[in-house]
Amino acid sequence: MCGIAGALRLDPSARIDSTLVERMAGAQTHRGPDEDGVYLDPHARAGFAFRRLSIIDVAHSHQPLSNEDETVWLEFNGEIYNFTELRGELIDRGHTFRTTGDSEVIVHAWEEWGAACFERLAGMFAIAIWDQRSGELILARDRFGKKPLCYAIAANRLLFASELKAIVATGAPRVIDPAALANYLLYQYVPAPQCIYAGWGKLPPGHFWRIRADGTPQTTPVRYWDIPEAPPDGGRAMSEEDALDQLDALLTRAVEKRLISDVPLGAFLSGGVDSSIVVGLMRRLGVQPLRTFSIGFPDRRYDERHHARAVAERFETEHHESVVTPDAMTVVDDLAWAYDEPFADSSAIPTLLLSRWTRQSVTVALTGDGGDELFGGYDRYRAANLAARLDWAPSALRGMVAGAGHAIPSGSAKSHSRRLHRLLTAIGEAPAARYRAWIHVFTPALLSSGLRPEWRKAMRIADATGAFDTIYNAAAGTPADRAMRLDMETYLPGDLLQKVDIASMAASLECRAPFLDHELAAFAVSLPPRLRMRKRLLRTWAERADDTGRPFLPRSILNRPKMGFGVPIGTWFRRELRETLTDALLAPGSLTLRLFDGTFVERLIADHQSGRAEHAHPLLALFMLEHWSRRWSPTLPV
Repeated sequence: MCGIAGALRLDPSARIDSTLVERMAGAQTHRGPDEDGVYLDPHARAGFAFRRLSIIDVAHSHQPLSNEDETVWLEFNGEIYNFTELRGELIDRGHTFRTTGDSEVIVHAWEEWGAACFERLAGMFAIAIWDQRSGELILARDRFGKKPLCYAIAANRLLFASELKAIVATGAPRVIDPAALANYLLYQYVPAPQCIYAGWGKLPPGHFWRIRADGTPQTTPVRYWDIPEAPPDGGRAMSEEDALDQLDALLTRAVEKRLISDVPLGAFLSGGVDSSIVVGLMRRLGVQPLRTFSIGFPDRRYDERHHARAVAERFETEHHESVVTPDAMTVVDDLAWAYDEPFADSSAIPTLLLSRWTRQSVTVALTGDGGDELFGGYDRYRAANLAARLDWAPSALRGMVAGAGHAIPSGSAKSHSRRLHRLLTAIGEAPAARYRAWIHVFTPALLSSGLRPEWRKAMRIADATGAFDTIYNAAAGTPADRAMRLDMETYLPGDLLQKVDIASMAASLECRAPFLDHELAAFAVSLPPRLRMRKRLLRTWAERADDTGRPFLPRSILNRPKMGFGVPIGTWFRRELRETLTDALLAPGSLTLRLFDGTFVERLIADHQSGRAEHAHPLLALFMLEHWSRRWSPTLPV
């Protein structure tokens, strides 16, 4: 795992020098503390700067790396899990290798297959290739967006990097994009291709981009892979026994491929089905020692340590656990630095702490990320199908049901009354809008009511909601199928994978997600809803007996309800962090008061702290935005 950075001139009069790209790489030392490297095109058209976290072929595979005649140069962040097979095929085609790692495979794959090579790569990656022969820079990102790749155009140069802070180091203008800010306040992150700064962007997952250095009109990114659609027959042709056999082979291979490492590895273990399966397969595949890491909370509603402990005992792991208290909010400034866009997923706090702690023992950690999106693990997927059963009803009847929902107290986080309130109040909406209502941080109505008029106009809230509706409505299958696809295109790369990559790399830790193997993902999407929803197939597979005659996972894990990896931020804002929240948002000159009417913010805080309403997520979004703004001092649009 590494940090890449570089620059390309977009005008013949511009030049790229080593000082520029070295400054960019210096801002990403945490992503690669082991080694650095620089490459400059002989004609100053392009430059690369690289920071390395050594995982495979530690003594070699230095980057930037070239082909034999130094006409093609590469820097790449990630891991290619099928590099051994590709290497053999390329040797058979006459290519000569100087290293034994995965990086050099990409160079020769580009020579052999051009842009078609990206479809052949299995793994996680952000790639930059400079082809001196054609004067082109090629950028590419893996299928699901596990590895970040951002860019900006400034002073007739294209600047790109793993993290925005590397581009910030060049002095490129940083003016907040109101449309991106709207997305953040609605969804707690800024989705690709947007960036919080106007004129900056993020390469979307599953895309590559070819850009010439001679000033000709620039191209746009090209999609090379898309998430498969649910089959037209709903997967009915697949029997459960066949599905179980395929799942066993695909899961095992996905984990096995991610065990390749020349440094110590372990696993994050929450005690949920997904991470428990990964740990169990690591044990089955002979990982020794098998180190697992868990984090919990004094608040039992959020604490999963006893479940993780049961799995650790079942698989005889070297288990480590820690506890997060409100004092952990002292890392908020660290988060504002690490997530150099505003980011309001509360689980970023324990993820950063868990990553730091895990890194003390291992350099690589496997995770259960992606299991919920692929195998229907969230309650909201079931709710989407359930609510759709009333879509036949007249709007007046659905309006009555929604009205009844409003009469139910919204309750505190994780309460049954809150879930019922959220389900019923959205019944009257169209399916896409209904699903958005369950994933919003600010609802569009609440956001619009609180913004100052100039910001309400600039943010174009309807555009942000419309973009999500388009993805949902274009998907095939049941409402749950559509919701899962929407999440895989937006929430998974923009929130979950971004959260884990940034937090883990801030601690110089590499994380790998077996569930996001693209072959396993294609299989999951092909399943009939009866096997896919609520992880039925996964649970059935995990109930099968292992070599000892016991179920693969403890029944206590298989039968427990999903908890989710959250933080009791709502409670903290009412108690320990009550004054901290108020002081941050209502400080004279705060960004919050420049965006929102002061009376609205005061009421939002008061209603939450009194218990009249549950506004934990909107308040956290403002709290993190405030800290981000103080750390990075962005410019507001004129």
